Amino acid sequence: MSNSKIIKLRKGLNIKLEGDAEKIFIKNPLSETYAIKPTDFRAVIPKLDVQVNDEVLAGTPLFHDKNNPKINFVSPVSGRIEKINRGERRRIIEIIIRADKEIKYEQFEKIELDKITKSDLTNSLLKAGLWTFIRQKPFNIIANPDDEPKAIFISGFDSSPLAPDYDFILHDEKKSFQKGIDVLSKLVADKIHLGVNARFPISKLYSQLKRVEIHEFLGPHPAGNVGVQIHHINPINKGEKVWFVNPQDVVTIGRFIENGVYDASKIVALCGSEVLKSRYYKIINGASIKNIIKDNTTQNKLRFISGNVLTGTRITTNGYIGFYDSQITVIPEGDQYRFMGWATPGFKKYSNSRTFLSSLIPRKKYKLDANLNGEERAFVVSGQYEKVFPMNIFPVFLLKAILANDIEKMEKLGIYEVCEEDFALCEFVCSSKIKVQSIISRGIDMMIKETN
Repeated sequence: MSNSKIIKLRKGLNIKLEGDAEKIFIKNPLSETYAIKPTDFRAVIPKLDVQVNDEVLAGTPLFHDKNNPKINFVSPVSGRIEKINRGERRRIIEIIIRADKEIKYEQFEKIELDKITKSDLTNSLLKAGLWTFIRQKPFNIIANPDDEPKAIFISGFDSSPLAPDYDFILHDEKKSFQKGIDVLSKLVADKIHLGVNARFPISKLYSQLKRVEIHEFLGPHPAGNVGVQIHHINPINKGEKVWFVNPQDVVTIGRFIENGVYDASKIVALCGSEVLKSRYYKIINGASIKNIIKDNTTQNKLRFISGNVLTGTRITTNGYIGFYDSQITVIPEGDQYRFMGWATPGFKKYSNSRTFLSSLIPRKKYKLDANLNGEERAFVVSGQYEKVFPMNIFPVFLLKAILANDIEKMEKLGIYEVCEEDFALCEFVCSSKIKVQSIISRGIDMMIKETN
């Protein structure tokens, strides 16, 4: 580890919400059903490898990417394929597995990292379904195993509202985390770049790692976004690729090397103002949230989110946690409207523009709901986005280039460096209620078609 330089970010916004997860582990009983959702993976066209009633083990391929058949998506548990849910044009939405009471695993060949070649290691990760954890900038898609990345990044902290504490989650995973780092270091010539939160001393988990270069970031959200960290450390130019991996997924890769099985267990934070007891739960990826939220929420009309309130996906009480998500957030639905709406004063209302008296209490936490408090209006240049966007990119000009379908301008204005989560705060503070993340998503999809 080399001495790290603190990178200070002044633009951004910390949204203080009620319902942080208390640092207590709960081992959740096995869910009855699990799901892998192809919709969690951008630009993947699923080609099924199983049918309803097929028996599978943890690690058995469920489908592969039609565009790149080497990329397998495997079952997180053993059991029986119960259902394959489809949407419009018979698009596969979910593959539901009814789990065995005791998980049985596919046995993969043990890997000796000191002896294996990069090519053989890549093939082993592809076969076992571990490659799906390695994603690529630009476009936030699964990395192409045939590409040569110029760097690999890991963000060691999450700065989003009610985010889980990775230092706490990974406390007992030091060995597996280092093993995962060792694997990633075989895939790139440079050291692995690890971003940490400069607000706190660097934890022993991170400070004692080998083959990493640590970078400290100080500032409000989105300082924990890996895209922001890449932008300030190793910006992406046209034709370049940077890979990134979530810390818990690094541990999963490490466990595979240690045990030769696909162990999809991970820890998620159940949080939000409507949770009675916010805790950390040990689950298997793809679990239903049914058992986690049972008898642990208020009786109000609620919104359940896989992920955080800015970028997460709405799910039902019987829904399944997203493949890359590490938290479940529960907030009020917000469908009860108040007299005079946002115009009424109050200490309980949140505003980034200091509209309400609550701005006099900077440390106050809020119970926010899903109400937009207005409707979409004309797209005006107000300077709001620039205050919360810590990249050297002009956000409004990029959004307008996307709306104009101007590929050349999109490239010049930074489309290769951004994804939806980088613009989440822009959408949150937007007085015009513009669906900013949807516009960015449209732009990225446009660029994927253009570059393929």
